[in-house]
Amino acid sequence: MEKFTDVNEIVNVLKPVNPVYCIRPEQIKKSSDFFNKNFPGDILYAVKTNPNKFVLDQVYHNGIHNFDVASISEIKLIKRYYPKAKMFFMHTVKAKEDIKEAYMNYGIKDFSLDTKEELLKILENTNGAKDLNLYIRIAVSNEHAEFDLSRKFGALPSEALGLVRLCKLHAKKIGISFHVGSQCMHKISFFKGLSEIKNIIKKTKIIPDVINIGGGFPSIYPDLKPEPLENYIKEIKRGLQNLKIEKLPKIICEPGRAIVAESGSTIVRVNLRKKNKLYINDGTYGTLFDAGTPNFILPARMISNGRSHSKKITAFNFYGPTCDSLDYMKGPFLLPNNIKEGDYIELGQLGAYGLTFRTKFNGFYSDHIVQVNDAPILSMYDETGKFNYLVA
Repeated sequence: MEKFTDVNEIVNVLKPVNPVYCIRPEQIKKSSDFFNKNFPGDILYAVKTNPNKFVLDQVYHNGIHNFDVASISEIKLIKRYYPKAKMFFMHTVKAKEDIKEAYMNYGIKDFSLDTKEELLKILENTNGAKDLNLYIRIAVSNEHAEFDLSRKFGALPSEALGLVRLCKLHAKKIGISFHVGSQCMHKISFFKGLSEIKNIIKKTKIIPDVINIGGGFPSIYPDLKPEPLENYIKEIKRGLQNLKIEKLPKIICEPGRAIVAESGSTIVRVNLRKKNKLYINDGTYGTLFDAGTPNFILPARMISNGRSHSKKITAFNFYGPTCDSLDYMKGPFLLPNNIKEGDYIELGQLGAYGLTFRTKFNGFYSDHIVQVNDAPILSMYDETGKFNYLVA
């Protein structure tokens, strides 16, 4: 992988025609160190967030050796590169063939579920194994999340009671899990999730062996500035104390976005300007999915490349390179007013899902990935780059 000091060097040396994806390993180290130091339990990296081998290496080498996997493909990937890692099959709806292969061929014993039917499927396809660790996922409010996951996953509290009792009869260990939704903007959601677990414990008289508080830890965006992550951790600890259990179960979590979002960015080139519309060479079918339908406002800065920039700032919309009108990013993206065709822009916070969601629609696809050592545009882990980010 090519290495560069900063994004200016990338543009000066490569003068790229196609998008260039940048990875900052130092940011993965900072985020991994934060969770390893502050979270009161084990960390499971959510592989779906960014399964790039270089990114996975940084996560693993910085002390996160457990992985939240959601498919056989992810299981094979982790097993190939990190044979000593522990994997947790945390998708609540799995094909029976995948359950069997995961257990029989890869030794996975940790499975998530939210229905009786999924439990029976797991038992049947592991031949009634007695060494299973089963996690009942409960539905909790996603009211403070940018992406609501509660409509698709999770057992209602009334259903969860029976599932906990049933799993207790069949599992070596049982866990209860929840997910507050992706990019959760309020710490109280974690306390509320733990309060739901408290109610289940009270009604079933069953204390789980493991509590999985899921993911949802946020990153920072120009219009989404959450509290410091330290406050989220404090709220989780408050929720655990509120369980009023003499000996706490094992605690785990599944961060993805908060681990890798800051580490990734994409350098795009302006192909055309129409007033406040910029037509760029990457879009929602590439690494910029989050800026499309989800309408995340990505931090943006013009890469000056030695050219003077206007002090006047203008709000722009982006259009991607495909012929689909859905390849549109509303923004607004704040950039110098004199930006024009041929100029380069860096778009940040793409370490999470940027590479994952790429397609080859219309033949537009770039797999040019480089390592860069400058600071990200925005960071939850330090103040570097937090201000004056309109020009690099």
